[in-house]
Amino acid sequence: MTVSIALFTRDLRLADNPVLDAARRSADTVVPLFVVDDDIVPDRCPPNRAAFLASALAELDAGLRDIGGHLVVRRGHVATEVARVVAETGAESVHVAQDVSAFATRRENALRAALSTGAHPRRATRVTTARRPDCTVHPHSAVITAVDPSALAPATGRDYYAVFTPYFRRWLDTHRRRPLDSPRALDVPDISSAAIPSVPELSPGKPSANCPTGGEITGRALLSKWLAGPIDDYADRNDDLAADVTSHLSPYLHFGCLSPVEVVHRTDLSTDGGHAFARQLAWRDFYHQLLAARPDIAADSLRPGPFPVRRDPQAVTAWKEGRTGYPIIDAAMRQLVTDGWMPGRARLITASFFTKTLRLDWRIGAAHFLHWLVDADLANNQLNWQWAAGTGTDTRPNRVLNPLRQADRHDPEGTYVRRHLPELAHLPGGAIHRPWRADLPGSDYPAPLVDVPGM
Repeated sequence: MTVSIALFTRDLRLADNPVLDAARRSADTVVPLFVVDDDIVPDRCPPNRAAFLASALAELDAGLRDIGGHLVVRRGHVATEVARVVAETGAESVHVAQDVSAFATRRENALRAALSTGAHPRRATRVTTARRPDCTVHPHSAVITAVDPSALAPATGRDYYAVFTPYFRRWLDTHRRRPLDSPRALDVPDISSAAIPSVPELSPGKPSANCPTGGEITGRALLSKWLAGPIDDYADRNDDLAADVTSHLSPYLHFGCLSPVEVVHRTDLSTDGGHAFARQLAWRDFYHQLLAARPDIAADSLRPGPFPVRRDPQAVTAWKEGRTGYPIIDAAMRQLVTDGWMPGRARLITASFFTKTLRLDWRIGAAHFLHWLVDADLANNQLNWQWAAGTGTDTRPNRVLNPLRQADRHDPEGTYVRRHLPELAHLPGGAIHRPWRADLPGSDYPAPLVDVPGM
């Protein structure tokens, strides 16, 4: 009997999973494999993402058991552990989702090296069992994005779009494959497996109090609820911080519990809400194609910023702790720690304040978001931060989002701030955005770090 391996990475789902579908079609039996990667766990796996990952893996295993299989879990370096499974099963092919980061590229290259004739994976010197030398690696595109990052290129000859609007026009007109059905049955060979990892095994830290539950079952229920009505208000109210008219689907897209292809397919793009929502999905693809072409910009600026960067550790700490003296900033930063999430508008406001008002290095802010955000996607997080800092793709790099004007516009009654800053809850209506006018003692709430217009 022939064997293939479906190596799960950021595609933790059964529905519309080209990796699993191709593995199932190419062999009699399939090893649904997840490797708890020693290159990530525990040092590079923050607690919120660890909690989401643990529950997502549990739901994936449950879904596989419903169709006669189970998730095979190993721990170690990915290339080493895949080589072991190949040696144990005689697998002839390994299927994996294409990803865009430098880390993902190294992982794919290591897999190819480990499974090529006469080669051994890095750090794989203990793999001594004889194995088939003809096992091939098959990367699959449009698994973690709705459109293959290499499918769209401008007429200029460059391999990526530097501006979103023309990219979005092409993205809307680009053919997307139809979603694939979930497999009805799966035959898994007899092979040993570790248990589904617990949160403490993945990360030593404590997750946020309101960290969402991960998994395909949970994500699909949330998607159905979103499409059944709330999406209709998205175009008009997506920036309303108090109403929180957002889908909360981003963690499920990041971990691949939901297929972006299926999400776009199920969204009615002819409606204002559907079109506005699809635009956000296109932003996600836009940043993935940019990072695929320029993996260096995960750490380096795409272009020079409009302002000199200064060093101020005390300001960084105040921003992280939600003690800047600007309630709209502090509410968002405290929500980040409590929920492991914040609305897109809040992310823009806090990032602009950090980079344009405080003039601090965007990398420091981006790293803080990567630690706390459940949906901390490298492409989206780093490039949204660069957009805010004026070092990325914003066509108006000098724009500054004044926190007071943003608060007046997107939280006019102070409801969002009141929800996350109980010490200011007694201030009426929009007055909560300027607590210094109420002569509060500094022990109750700090004075603003800097002055901005409109105080």
